[in-house]
Amino acid sequence: MTLLSLSGLSVSLRGREVFREVGLDIGPGEFVGLIGPNGAGKTTLMRAALGLIPAEGRSSIAEMTPRARARAAAWMPQTREIAWPVTVETLVMLGRIPHMASGQRPTAQDRAQVERALAAMGLEALRHRTATRLSGGEQGRALIARALAQDTPLIVADEPIAGLDPAHQIATMETFARLTREGRSALMSLHDLGLAVRHCTRLILLGEGRLVADGPPGEVLTPARLARIFHVRAFYETMAVGPVYQSLEVIP
Repeated sequence: MTLLSLSGLSVSLRGREVFREVGLDIGPGEFVGLIGPNGAGKTTLMRAALGLIPAEGRSSIAEMTPRARARAAAWMPQTREIAWPVTVETLVMLGRIPHMASGQRPTAQDRAQVERALAAMGLEALRHRTATRLSGGEQGRALIARALAQDTPLIVADEPIAGLDPAHQIATMETFARLTREGRSALMSLHDLGLAVRHCTRLILLGEGRLVADGPPGEVLTPARLARIFHVRAFYETMAVGPVYQSLEVIP
């Protein structure tokens, strides 16, 4: 079973080619980290895969109807804008809309999904707070909870841990990892390679206008690729506590 299939995906924006001929498949139980330097096209790739921007090539999700897409993949964009002064609980309940008929009130199943999402992000105590009055990090966690409540086979998240404190960054990565162990999948863009190697089962490296590498973290983040794509030298070893990565210095 494939949750997302891309073949020959290419995008040009404002006359500039962002990337070309990207192909990949994501199946159940995968925690995929999308990495690459600034400007490599990570956000663009995810938006094209979801059919949110024009692209050449094929995306299995982009071919679906809007309602089918919303049931196949939850999307968490990088921008953390909450437009309405609703409670956190109401905001998270919005993730259940793809599963409701027009005008339908939330069911017991909808409420249960919301409860699980609030608990996963540690938001139970904030459920009655107005979402627009939360701190930036709390708003980010609330938006992640909304995506979790959508209960889709695939979650596509653009830098969801940006702006979170270290404890909530780790907790969020552990939440996504647990979901993938339960059979769901996640495609997440992120810049923290240390968290990527510790939690992701697979890394996709974008750079030089193409897909540079795709595989287990240890096979993707070779010293040669770190130097060529990121221009850094790094420490990367598998230790008793698990894989440990730390960028050390810039390579001129």
